[in-house]
Amino acid sequence: MNGPLLQVENLIKHYPLGGGFSKRDVPVIRAVQDVSFSVEAGETLCIVGESGCGKSTIARLLMRLVDPTEGRVLLEGVDIASLKKHELRHQRRRMQMVFQDPYSSLNPRLSAGQIITEPVENFERLNRKQREALAAQLLQQVGLAPEIMHRLPSELSGGQRQRLGIARALSLKPAIIIADEAVSALDVSVQAQILNLLMDLQQELGIAFVFISHDLGVVEHIGHKVAVMYLGRMVELARCEDLFANPVHPYTEALIAAAPVPDPTHRSLEARLEGEVPSPVNPPTGCAFHPRCPLAVDRCRQEVPALISMQDGRSVACHVRTSVLRNASSSSPSQPLLASY
Repeated sequence: MNGPLLQVENLIKHYPLGGGFSKRDVPVIRAVQDVSFSVEAGETLCIVGESGCGKSTIARLLMRLVDPTEGRVLLEGVDIASLKKHELRHQRRRMQMVFQDPYSSLNPRLSAGQIITEPVENFERLNRKQREALAAQLLQQVGLAPEIMHRLPSELSGGQRQRLGIARALSLKPAIIIADEAVSALDVSVQAQILNLLMDLQQELGIAFVFISHDLGVVEHIGHKVAVMYLGRMVELARCEDLFANPVHPYTEALIAAAPVPDPTHRSLEARLEGEVPSPVNPPTGCAFHPRCPLAVDRCRQEVPALISMQDGRSVACHVRTSVLRNASSSSPSQPLLASY
């Protein structure tokens, strides 16, 4: 396959609200605004941001659980956003999802073995021996005893349920898994087990992940690339180590500064946010972050910043920072990024 495994181009999702005298007057929730990114085979892209920034909506769009207002989602070169129902069915095997709540995402009336084999039986017939062999294999692969296949979800712990959800996702041998807050409901010790499991499976099977989270500690541990969202727009996209070592967008700085660090001697970035997140129904003009940004200038209030590729490979949507970085790189290319700050 030439090109990335997953390519997202100018993705937009609006949810219309009631009211208005005509279709043009109907207010809309601008959940996702002009988002583009790509994921290579065997790579983990993490999407981070505050609640309501559009992370979970992107997950649903990638899975085609909802249709985009505009834009394309290319899976192995095929635009799944334009496929008919019968055509989409064949693409379902290549992309699976692990949900946030490991209990409500499992059918309480099915045993663990039935939960794992049900997706496969949507595509091919299995006899009893084949079902049990497949369930046992996948349970072992995610670190569970094969005997668990006869238990109901209510008889399992939270960590066991989430491992079961991962086993179900693996049953169709997908190329990519969308994990929406997959460890946020688990204890810290169980979180570490699940994260290490995902990384081991990625190394063993070459699976790509789109990992959605608000926990920057988790993201730093598992991610290869990180996309930072604010009010439906992507404001920074960078390699994980670059983003945490040297955040460029003021909002990224604020997120990292707000993350607790269990080290009393650690000196965090000084980037405090003031005010509330604006409404996605009536977002500010220009850059949506400008009402809370300490660097905002007149241009920020009038013009939406484009996501611009920088010299180090990251992309940033900020009028102030991108202009400073361009000037710095042209005058002294050997200087480190943001040396003027």
